[in-house]
Amino acid sequence: MDDTPIDIAAARERLDAQRAKLQDLVEGLRSEASPDESDPVGEQSEADQRPADLASELPEREKDLAILEGLELELAEVEAALARLDEGTYGIDEVTGEPIDRARLDAIPAARTNVDTHRD
Repeated sequence: MDDTPIDIAAARERLDAQRAKLQDLVEGLRSEASPDESDPVGEQSEADQRPADLASELPEREKDLAILEGLELELAEVEAALARLDEGTYGIDEVTGEPIDRARLDAIPAARTNVDTHRD
């Protein structure tokens, strides 16, 4: 385990960059999910579209929504990590109270624990 102190400025920079990237991805997916007003297909009511077209779009929309949900969860974790930085608790395992290994924080800057305790 690496006992070197956390470089708070570097951690904030990494988390801010990750937050900006995730926000861009979330905004992009949200804009794709809502119909474009200039798109003639988007102006059609669902009743005007062929059932086969609607059926083929549904799995794609479900996939996009699942991806969006995952990105939103990841964004929430990054924002929580930034809050821990502000509170002075960043890098402290939320379960054990021990310092989180620096290699883990380098790999997963928003890590809350030394190990992934949320696995099934």
